[in-house]
Amino acid sequence: MEVPPELGRGTRRDVDTMTATVERITANTMTPAAETTREVETTRQKATRYVFAGLRLALGWTFLWAFLDKMFGLGHETAAKNAWINGGSPTKGFLAFGAAGPFKGFYNGIAGAAWADWLFMLGLLAIGTALLLGIGTRIAAVAGGLLLVMMWTVVLPPENNVFMDDHLIYAGLLAGLALVNAGDTVGLGRLWAKLPLVQRLPWLR
Repeated sequence: MEVPPELGRGTRRDVDTMTATVERITANTMTPAAETTREVETTRQKATRYVFAGLRLALGWTFLWAFLDKMFGLGHETAAKNAWINGGSPTKGFLAFGAAGPFKGFYNGIAGAAWADWLFMLGLLAIGTALLLGIGTRIAAVAGGLLLVMMWTVVLPPENNVFMDDHLIYAGLLAGLALVNAGDTVGLGRLWAKLPLVQRLPWLR
């Protein structure tokens, strides 16, 4: 039995009209929820970026301050007479008299050595500067983590815990900062990443 052309056209028009109506209702109903979800995710991501940026700056200042105090004897932990520029050694006191545990002999042996002083001070300066500027955070994370773990091994076991102390926590934080590219927020990380050398060698990121 054939369907009259007029009836077929009318049926198609009704179906098209109903489809368009459903699409409008769906769009009006779903769009606000979707937009709200996107806004919440964007806000969370932005907040996370700034939290990590703040932690990066705080940790960078911690390293840089240690360098400045030991270099110039600013009186907080290092007296002026013991400043590096006045002939003092930034490693002798801690490694000679503060070391304890299985590595005590090793650290006593290198305490006050010129090469140890230079490596320690250059490390503090480079790591602190890199973190504050947000450039080379991956290298800074590796170097800083190594330095912190070595400082952790100077006194074993730690005074207030069986094995955990702030050095290991800071080392873990450095790894996290590198993984999330924390230098991109409130830092020069994005500009640094565009340099041809950094693009060829991503580990410089």
